[in-house]
Amino acid sequence: METFADRLKAAMNKQGLKQVDLVRLAQQKGIKLGKSHVSQYVSGKTIPRTDILHFLADALQVDPDWLNNNNNNDDSTLSDVDEIQTFADNSGGMKVREFKKSSKLNNVLYDVRGPVVDEAARMEEMGTHVLKLNIGNPAPFGFRTPDEVIYDMSRQLSDCEGYSASAGLFSARKAIMQYAQLKHLPNVTMSDIYTGNGVSELINLTMSALLDTGDEILIPSPDYPLWTACATLAGGKPVHYICDEQSDWYPDIEDMRKKINDRTKAIVIINPNNPTGALYPKEVLQQIVDLAREHQLIIFSDEIYDRLVMDGKEHVSIASLAPDLFCVTFSGLSKSHMIAGFRIGWMILSGNKNIARDYIEGIKMLSNMRLCSNVPAQSIVQTALGGHQSVNDYIVPGGRIYEQREYVYKALTDIPGISAVKPQAAFYMFPKIDTKKFNIVNDEKFALDLLRDKKILIVQGSGFNWHQPDHFRVVYLPRIEVLKEAVGKIGEFLQYYRQ
Repeated sequence: METFADRLKAAMNKQGLKQVDLVRLAQQKGIKLGKSHVSQYVSGKTIPRTDILHFLADALQVDPDWLNNNNNNDDSTLSDVDEIQTFADNSGGMKVREFKKSSKLNNVLYDVRGPVVDEAARMEEMGTHVLKLNIGNPAPFGFRTPDEVIYDMSRQLSDCEGYSASAGLFSARKAIMQYAQLKHLPNVTMSDIYTGNGVSELINLTMSALLDTGDEILIPSPDYPLWTACATLAGGKPVHYICDEQSDWYPDIEDMRKKINDRTKAIVIINPNNPTGALYPKEVLQQIVDLAREHQLIIFSDEIYDRLVMDGKEHVSIASLAPDLFCVTFSGLSKSHMIAGFRIGWMILSGNKNIARDYIEGIKMLSNMRLCSNVPAQSIVQTALGGHQSVNDYIVPGGRIYEQREYVYKALTDIPGISAVKPQAAFYMFPKIDTKKFNIVNDEKFALDLLRDKKILIVQGSGFNWHQPDHFRVVYLPRIEVLKEAVGKIGEFLQYYRQ
């Protein structure tokens, strides 16, 4: 029997429309339709409510009754009440209530762990080995936490059984404050520091405390998609400014300027950048500060990779250039100390806090509501920041991260049709695909086809809010012999692949 999903895919193919095209058409009409929803419709996991059905039928130029295929038997359309969908169960016709996810999630996407990763998990469950180049998780690739960090946590576990203060342990915040001083962040006291269950929790917290419905916030494209997701979930409108590949992936200041209006509250920067590996020089940061000063904007700076900088470069915290602005700087130990699973990050409020008093009260309220962050992980912050317990040996010539970057950059760019900007920090690269050469029009399909053919898992560029199907992200944490196998398979795949 032909299903709704079958007819939807047939209509999309006839019109030459991809899933992302439907999402964009919906946005133009003011309809909330997320990529995850379309993916679920296409896969047959769920069917849309009436208004979405009619939008899809209109966009695909088909009759809604045909598209719906009489899924509701006694009615040609679906229930007008999205929250309560009824169907007959096996006990003889009793109507059963089905619970839907909140509409607040309609436009929330996080494809770093999205449909392609779901397919990889399915393949692994069937016994297929998948080589994962998709996520920056050091532990599976043999990176170990420094022994002294593990030792200190084990010695303090018995003292970490209760809640800490909501902002964090005194020892942790003291060490973070001293680290902020080394980074020249202005006007920082102990009360300006909050620990979190990773930076991710704190990004969500700061967006929720700041944004009202319709408020705009500038976020880079490509971005780490959690920023866009959290801003959307908070009711805000993410506005993506372009990072320019022709200029080493630095932010396009003029594009940023054009996208500021009366609803804009803040600028987000990710430096060092995920997914591009770019490191922003002081001159670029100063231009962003000048723009924020001109328009009286908050600066949020995600600096989780600030200790993973190569080639003799130096990381500059943008807050150090903006003593008269209100800045929030994020960092943590997940990457620099290879303890992603411990979930310990922090944020530092700096600069002109007088202009953000009410916002800071909101931050305190949400911080109190989650009681506190992981106390055992907080207990090792002082040790981690106070000694030679980081990635320094990995990021110099001869070190694993440095040498793996050197290898993967040359190996990938040697493949005809692949180019890339060499990353200067973190452990990601964002290569470009010659879409004309390979006739690629859908980067998610490219990632899925690579996964199914060669058992290599990458993340497509659209997963980082990059709106052309011409990039993907690779993680170069695996050892060189593994990267050699992976790049070899990608090269083989591209010898015959065409969409």
